[in-house]
Amino acid sequence: MDSVLTGLEILLRDGVRLPGRGRIGLLCNNAVTDRHFAATPELLNDRRDLTLTRIFSPQHGFAGEKQDNMIESEDGVHPGTGVPMISLYGRVREPEPPMLSGLDAILIDLPDVGTRVYTFLSTALYVMRQAARVGAPVIVLDRPNPIGNRAEGPILDPAFESFVGVIPVPLRHGLTVGEYCRFGRSALALDLDLAVVAMEGYQPASYFDQTGLPWVLPSPNMPSLDTAIVYPGAVMLEGVNLSEGRGTTRPFELFGAPWANPGLVAREVEALSERCGLEGFGLREVAYEPTFHKYRGETVRGFQLHVTDRSRFRPVATYAAIFSAFRRIHSEEFDWRQPPYEYEHDRLPIDLICGTDLVRRNLMEGMSVADMEEAWTVPLAGYEEARRAHTIYP
Repeated sequence: MDSVLTGLEILLRDGVRLPGRGRIGLLCNNAVTDRHFAATPELLNDRRDLTLTRIFSPQHGFAGEKQDNMIESEDGVHPGTGVPMISLYGRVREPEPPMLSGLDAILIDLPDVGTRVYTFLSTALYVMRQAARVGAPVIVLDRPNPIGNRAEGPILDPAFESFVGVIPVPLRHGLTVGEYCRFGRSALALDLDLAVVAMEGYQPASYFDQTGLPWVLPSPNMPSLDTAIVYPGAVMLEGVNLSEGRGTTRPFELFGAPWANPGLVAREVEALSERCGLEGFGLREVAYEPTFHKYRGETVRGFQLHVTDRSRFRPVATYAAIFSAFRRIHSEEFDWRQPPYEYEHDRLPIDLICGTDLVRRNLMEGMSVADMEEAWTVPLAGYEEARRAHTIYP
């Protein structure tokens, strides 16, 4: 594939027409750059067809320095431009009307990893909701979905709406940033002037390493495309008492617990995979000591999951099978993580992550992963039909 041009690069090439005096608020972090690693705020600040007035930052801080969830960032000043920065993962997660005062438009330039739980696009939807209330147009500079356009997993049940699930999409949603925002405008019934600066040369089924664009880690524990590929399933590790590899150099690919018996678990996963047709991955037994987070300083025994064929790998189903294996082998030790999680203090994190309590309940009842996947089939078919109206790329 020839190199993809992002929405940012299209805007820089073609310019943009904005209402009023062209004063913009920009939702971004320091991971959004052009192909030469020049950052979006500096690039926009140098233009004459707009005036960068305010910067909004999502979870992990503008510089991506904050670990895990519920570690907040303060407001500040962008060091490269001197523009005021407002944290939308601090005192507030949704901008208050005065924060949008004096803006003629809001630009959104954010990375995403293709998984509903990743909160950057939740923040984008919250910004869109407030923009609709104050009548400010929103322009999204589109970026790739690094794991392509496949959808997998349960769709968010509105009863489990939270910061990690705002609109009814599956865990692996298969949308680009711009498509997600278009879908979100419809799902939230927003009366919003929304435009997307589409990419050029983008093939929706492609993975990020096929775009010709440089990978810039979007947050501290998303260091590589390999991480993003496993993440739609591996993020469920945040909802159980297994280490998800935070505090190591391979988060979400490494997992386990000090009490785990990897040999027994591996054999159970292999048996479950054969019955459910799970392919495209291998488990390698490892031991590691996290430097922070779950089991900090303890020897964790578990696995590194290696994706051997990403076209066949089904991350959500695979990690559901892994959980099933741990429950069978370690019925006394394996447990669900307790709240709080992303500012939710009552509901179980696993239910918020999955967007439903059915995954947890099905696992506790011993339902096969094949039957769980079958239960996702009809809702996913409806989702595929619904998202068709919001896709941008043929």
